[in-house]
Amino acid sequence: MSNPTPGTLFLVATPIGNLSDISERAIKTLQDVVFIAAEDTRVTRHLLEHLNIKKPVVSYYRHNSRSSGEKILSRILGGENCALVTDAGTPGISDPGEDLVCLCAEENIPMVMIPGPCAAVSALALSGLSSARFSFEGFLSTDKKKRTSQLKELKNETRTMVFYEAPHKLMRTLNDMLEILGNRRISISREMTKMYEETLRLTISSAVSHFENKTPRGEFVLVVEGVEKCKDLEISLDEAVKIATTLISDGDTVKDAVKKAADMTGCSKNLLYNTVIST
Repeated sequence: MSNPTPGTLFLVATPIGNLSDISERAIKTLQDVVFIAAEDTRVTRHLLEHLNIKKPVVSYYRHNSRSSGEKILSRILGGENCALVTDAGTPGISDPGEDLVCLCAEENIPMVMIPGPCAAVSALALSGLSSARFSFEGFLSTDKKKRTSQLKELKNETRTMVFYEAPHKLMRTLNDMLEILGNRRISISREMTKMYEETLRLTISSAVSHFENKTPRGEFVLVVEGVEKCKDLEISLDEAVKIATTLISDGDTVKDAVKKAADMTGCSKNLLYNTVIST
């Protein structure tokens, strides 16, 4: 007896807040598949009830991804079509769905993307910062040592950087960014597409001051300005800062030292000044 033709894994993007943002194609896909794999079955059932869709939902999250993934894979190999969804936004991006996609790719299972909302791209578009090239960093590590190491690796990143952060960890992250990345521009979006959606465009130090006086609420996307390249010379921002601090040690004022270092290296005076005063 020959093996059955495998089913298809559909990656279905779901709303990040406003339920009206789901596409007709996503609705039809959820109606047509045999079953749905969800990060949080309660969240997905709420969406399905809103859409009046009755469909079996299986749990697939970080702590059961190994055992549940094999069961889901077996069903798809047996010919069943499955829709993969995350709690909000695009599955496979900074969520456990990535592992299921890898399993299906290894088995050459057909996969189809049903595109839709994505918090990272939406926040980037709203940020007012360069979107020509960007780096998606997801959630920083909760471990202080690892988090510090991650940010140090990004200190000289020239692309705009996009991070996710939970409200109770926001101040910790902003303070670490200020210490390691320096006082650069940042756009902070929260509760995207929901009633209390808000985007703040400010500097990291101003963001720290803001949230010292206002308790962070909602889920956050942080869009951080990349380092400007030194235009005339192949020199890093760190090296330009060393030149400025040496001049200050020799008796120059911060303003004069920054101007001289900027003239010597081609680095932005504003960027150099903000970095010097924050180190």
